[in-house]
Amino acid sequence: MMSVTLQDVADAAGVSVSVASRSLNGRAREYRISVETEKAVKKTAAKLGFRPSQVARSLRLKRSGLVGVVVPDLSNPFFASIAREVTLAAEHDGYSVIVADSRETTANEEKLIEQLLGRQIEALVVCPVGRQHDHLAAIDASGLPVVLVDRGFAKSKLVQVTSDHRCGAQRATELLLDHGHRSIGVLQGLPGTLPNDQRIEGLRAGLAKHDIELDSSMVAGDSFSEHSGYESARQLLSTHPNITAFFAFSTPNALGALRAVSEMGLRVPEDLSIVTFDDIPFADFMSVPLTTVAQDVPALGRTAAELISKQLRTGKRPRTKKHSIEVHLVNRDSIREAKQ
Repeated sequence: MMSVTLQDVADAAGVSVSVASRSLNGRAREYRISVETEKAVKKTAAKLGFRPSQVARSLRLKRSGLVGVVVPDLSNPFFASIAREVTLAAEHDGYSVIVADSRETTANEEKLIEQLLGRQIEALVVCPVGRQHDHLAAIDASGLPVVLVDRGFAKSKLVQVTSDHRCGAQRATELLLDHGHRSIGVLQGLPGTLPNDQRIEGLRAGLAKHDIELDSSMVAGDSFSEHSGYESARQLLSTHPNITAFFAFSTPNALGALRAVSEMGLRVPEDLSIVTFDDIPFADFMSVPLTTVAQDVPALGRTAAELISKQLRTGKRPRTKKHSIEVHLVNRDSIREAKQ
């Protein structure tokens, strides 16, 4: 079946193509097209099943109405939630969103961004892998609005929206210490990324308040994934059987640790306490509700979308480049007093 064209609608309504186009695009009053003609055109278009070509519209207006969003792992509820928040905010402003998953590699991130640029996106929101940012700086320098979320870069001048990772990690560490834990295993995420490094800083600060130095042999992990949490927990419990608590740097890390702990015949929190960074909607309903450092994901997504929207409206870059979102500690049932 052939698709219905604008010319078909114009012919059936007995008007010119320009009149049909302006009537369907809400510009009838601007061009002094009568209400009767506008209604007739719209009725004809509906009857014929006309669907306007977004590609043609983009070429005509020289804008696509598209915002690109790239995250490192869509299976991680944290990143999925950020993508959703940006999508909702962007759609409210009349933009459509294309979401891509870089699978935690910079090479994929660069390739996906190139593909999005080929789709003529008008702005880019990236939760970067977090180790390199030259490619992002080059895009920003080209004039395309770019906002980074979660994993920023300490020395970069790119617009960034991140949680207060250091403060949150310090609070989590002090909570474990207040419960008598001194042998704490750390299930870290991707080393060299801003969230991981700042959480390590917060951990060190919390330990320092109790005159304790961080033992690097008590830190394990290479990503924010469940697999990393599982392998790291097994490794640390094998080499340090005296561990009384885990600090997991992400919820997937914590879920992996819970599986490892169970397989090794231990119970949380009876035998081992655990606190994690991030929060998940079902944390309250787990057999052991997790104590977490909760990030304000809606605020992260909304702030990023607002910064993009303002740039698109005004054509000006934000004066403030780095935006920090507060975190809060949610104390549930996964921490108990350390056994002496």
